Amino acid sequence: MIGLLYRAGDALRRRARPADHGRIGEDLAHRYLRQHGCTVVARNYRPRSGGGEIDLVAWQRETLVFVEVKTRASAEFGAPERAVDLEKERFLRHAARDYARRAGVEWNCVRFDIVSVVLSRPPAIEWIQDAFATKATPAYQ
Repeated sequence: MIGLLYRAGDALRRRARPADHGRIGEDLAHRYLRQHGCTVVARNYRPRSGGGEIDLVAWQRETLVFVEVKTRASAEFGAPERAVDLEKERFLRHAARDYARRAGVEWNCVRFDIVSVVLSRPPAIEWIQDAFATKATPAYQ
């Protein structure tokens, strides 16, 4: 039943904003992670201090997973996950530290993943687990 509600919501968003690839990709990634045993607990989390946004926050067993979703209309210009550079990683770590601190989760229990979505027919979804280290840069320790 809940899956039907998600699909209906996705269809309404696609109709209202057909060119919003990022939102469509996040919807697909959300559903994909749920189908693979994750419990999504937050979407588009921004710390109060600014400086980053986490697309999806999910639990996979005892691990809190911070997920960056990268979506492209096609793979013509390279894989979507290549858009996550060191600066993006730094912003993600900053936001993730804020979330983990507020949730009372130890830093050694978190992981950073990337979900790459290419909006082909059917969409191509790749889940890259442990995409980059949780080791903090000195600026955020």
